[in-house]
Amino acid sequence: MWRVVELYAGEAFFTSKKLPFSYTVKGRELFCDRKEKSITEATVVRAYEKILAAQAAGDPIRGPKRLCMFGAPYIWGILKGTGLAGGEEEKALP
Repeated sequence: MWRVVELYAGEAFFTSKKLPFSYTVKGRELFCDRKEKSITEATVVRAYEKILAAQAAGDPIRGPKRLCMFGAPYIWGILKGTGLAGGEEEKALP
């Protein structure tokens, strides 16, 4: 899963509020251009696991608020935009 995140580095994504952002990956950290602090690989993996568990329980997560973790709007945008959060890719706005 982290490899997919690495592959999409530099691409344009959007938060659920339609704010554009991109990110770079250095080692096991992700740096968003709209945020000063990094988001660790462990945090992204935890978010992904939380999304999968909610889907399996029949209560899918539909936005970043339910992730309840640091960097949730950006993590959600990346996982949703790459298709890892389920549903269709949402990278580009019409």
